[in-house]
Amino acid sequence: MPSKTMSPAEKAFLEKIMQKSNLPDIYDARDVTIVVLRALRDLMSTDASERTEAAFDDERIARLWKDDNPIVAALSKLRPALKVDTETFLYRISQESGLPKNVTAEAAVIAVFSTVREELPPERIQEISSFLSGGLKVMWDQL
Repeated sequence: MPSKTMSPAEKAFLEKIMQKSNLPDIYDARDVTIVVLRALRDLMSTDASERTEAAFDDERIARLWKDDNPIVAALSKLRPALKVDTETFLYRISQESGLPKNVTAEAAVIAVFSTVREELPPERIQEISSFLSGGLKVMWDQL
């Protein structure tokens, strides 16, 4: 479970997501971010996911990337990357994240993706992009 206190970098990271997606508070932003990052990790190889986690400068932001459920984390290392289309990805976000009615899954995903890109070096950004296709790749590239 995420910590109740936030580092300054984690707070700034989540505030950006909150503002970009029009989420009402920072805790909603954290919850949505965790779901989007979990769904994104599911599209990636274990090695790529671990490289991405290591690339975050702030440990607390890296913790948002890492799955806090030990069973899910262990299973994700055993299974191959999932092949999910954009519609299924967005449906998962809308079902699992508890988005407020005024925030679309697409807006939340774009907010998280763009904020994550700001935190990663170019080689990690490109590597994540290589796992995405169609609408997800378009969302990954948006500001």
